[in-house]
Amino acid sequence: MIEAPALSLAALAPLLFVFGAACVGVLVEAFAPRESRHPVQVAVALVGTLGGLVTSLLLAGERQVTAGGALAVDGPAVFLQATIAGLGALSLLLFAERSLDPARSAFVAAAAVPAGSPRDRELMTAPRVQTEVYPLATFAIGGMMLFVAANDLLVMFVALEVLSLPLYLISGLARRRRLLSQEAAVKYFLLGAFASAFFLYGLALVYGATGSIRLSAIREASAAEAGGGVLLVLGLALLVVGLMFKASVAPFHAWTPDVYQGAPTPVTAFMAACTKVAAFGAILRLLYVAFGTNEWTWRPLVYGIAIVSMVVGAVLGLTQTDLKRMLAYSSIAHAGFLLTGVLGYGSGADGTGSGLGATMFYLLAYGLTTIGAFAVLTLVRDGDGEATHLSKWAGLGRRSPLTAAVMALFLLALAGIPLTSGFTGKFAVFRAAIDDGAWPLVVVALLASAVAAFFYVRVIVLMYFSEPAVDGPTVGVPGLPTTLVLAVTVTATVVLGVVPGAVLDLAEQAARFVG
Repeated sequence: MIEAPALSLAALAPLLFVFGAACVGVLVEAFAPRESRHPVQVAVALVGTLGGLVTSLLLAGERQVTAGGALAVDGPAVFLQATIAGLGALSLLLFAERSLDPARSAFVAAAAVPAGSPRDRELMTAPRVQTEVYPLATFAIGGMMLFVAANDLLVMFVALEVLSLPLYLISGLARRRRLLSQEAAVKYFLLGAFASAFFLYGLALVYGATGSIRLSAIREASAAEAGGGVLLVLGLALLVVGLMFKASVAPFHAWTPDVYQGAPTPVTAFMAACTKVAAFGAILRLLYVAFGTNEWTWRPLVYGIAIVSMVVGAVLGLTQTDLKRMLAYSSIAHAGFLLTGVLGYGSGADGTGSGLGATMFYLLAYGLTTIGAFAVLTLVRDGDGEATHLSKWAGLGRRSPLTAAVMALFLLALAGIPLTSGFTGKFAVFRAAIDDGAWPLVVVALLASAVAAFFYVRVIVLMYFSEPAVDGPTVGVPGLPTTLVLAVTVTATVVLGVVPGAVLDLAEQAARFVG
C-alpha cells in the first residue's frame, strides 16, 4: 500500500502562494474579458509573489524536510525564496509599465502572428496588451523557488524545467525588433535543452553510482566511497554543467549576450536577477549538501570555471557597443565572482557558514542593482524603442541629470565601488575565499574587477563628458510601476553599501543547510 508523504503546508506556503497565483492567472486568461485582463493579471501576479515573500519571511529560522524528504525548508532555502519572490515582484512591475509607450507595453500583442505581416504591423500600433506573460512569469518564479529548496535531484530537474520553459517563451515576445527577439528565444530554447539533457544524464549517473537521488543519501554514499568513484565524479560534472548554463557562467554562457539583447528589457531584468539567484541556490545546495564530504572532487572544477568566467566576462565586456550585451558580459563576470564565495566552503563553523552567507548576500545585492539598471534602460528611448547603443547615451547627463545619476549609481555598484552594495558583496565573498585559502582566485577576481570597471566607467564618462547627439534619444517619464522599482533598487543599493550589517548578519544566520 502506497502512503501519501507527510506535507507541512506552513513550510510549503510560499510555493503554494506563487503557484496558486499562476494557476489563477491561467483561469483569468481563459475566462476574463480581454478589456479587464491586464489589471487583473498584474494584481494576481503581485499578490502571489508578495504573498510568497511574506510567508518566506515568516518561515525564518525553520529547519525541516517535508514532502517525503523531497523539499528542504532551511535557512538558505527561505532566504533565497524570499529574494526570488521580492525580485520577481519588482520584475512584474516592469512588465506592467505602459506609460513609456502610450497605451501599449513592451510585449507583442499576439505572439503567434508572423513578424512583419500586415496583422503584425496592425497590432504594433493597436492598444491591445499582452497578458499571458504574467502567469508565465509567475510559473517561472514558482519554479525558481522550488529549485532552491529541492532536496533530491528529480525535484530539482522538474523545477529546472518549470522555471525554464516560461522563460523560453517570454524571451520571444518583444513588441519591437521581433525577429531579434524570436532568434533569442530559439537560441535559449535549443541551448537550454542541451543543458537540461546534461543535467538529466548527470542525475542518471549519480543514481547509478549511489542508488539514490536524495541529496543526503548521495552525501552518505559518496562519503563511504573514497574519491566518490568514476561514475559519481562524471555525474557530478554533468550536473554542474547543467546548472552553470542556467547561471550564465563561462564557458557555458553562449546564450547570454544574444538572449539579453533580444528579449524584452523587463524579461532581461527578470532573467538577469531571478534566474541567477535560483541557479546559484541550486549549485550551493548540490555542492554543499550532496557533495560536501567530497569537497576536493569539485573544488578544482569550480576554481577553473570561476577564473574562465571572470576573464571572459571582463575582457569581452570591453568590446561591446550595446548596453544590454555589455550587461550580459557583466553578468558572466559576476557569476565568476559569486563562485569565489562558493569556494569559501570551509570557512564557517560547520563548514557552510561564511562563504554561503556571503554568496547569498551577493545574490540579493546583485539582483536589486541589475533590475534597477535595466529599469533605467527602459527609460532612454528612440524611434525603435529602447536606445541600447552606447552612442545614444552620449550627453545624457545634460538631457536628464536624474536619469544619468541613477544609472551611474547602478554602474558604480556593479563595478564594486565603496559605499555601494556591490562593494559590500564583493568584499564578503572575497574575504570568505581568502579565509578558505583561495587567495590566488581572489587576486584574479580583483584584476578582473579592475578590467570590468573600465566598461562601467566608460558609460558614465559618455553620459557626463560627451556632447549630446543632435538626434539623441528622449528620456521617458516613468509610470508608477517603474518609479516604484527605481525607488526600491536605488534605496537598497545605497543602504546595502552604507549600512549592510543587518542583512549580512541575516544571511550569516541563514547559512545552515538541513541535511
